[in-house]
Amino acid sequence: MCNHYPDCPAADASDCFAAHVVSDHLHDQGWCRLCNGIVLFDDGHYLTPDGLDQVVVPLSA
Repeated sequence: MCNHYPDCPAADASDCFAAHVVSDHLHDQGWCRLCNGIVLFDDGHYLTPDGLDQVVVPLSA
């Protein structure tokens, strides 16, 4: 799906949110789509390309 070099992380990678934003509606609609197919919502949830609803787990300090 990604044509960046180097390739963006896959949707199932641990650093999947490092992918480039291809559609940014975070400020007006509360979501953005990354080039690996992830749809990231401003409430911490995200959808994977296969339709699974996930929650971003914050790193503990």
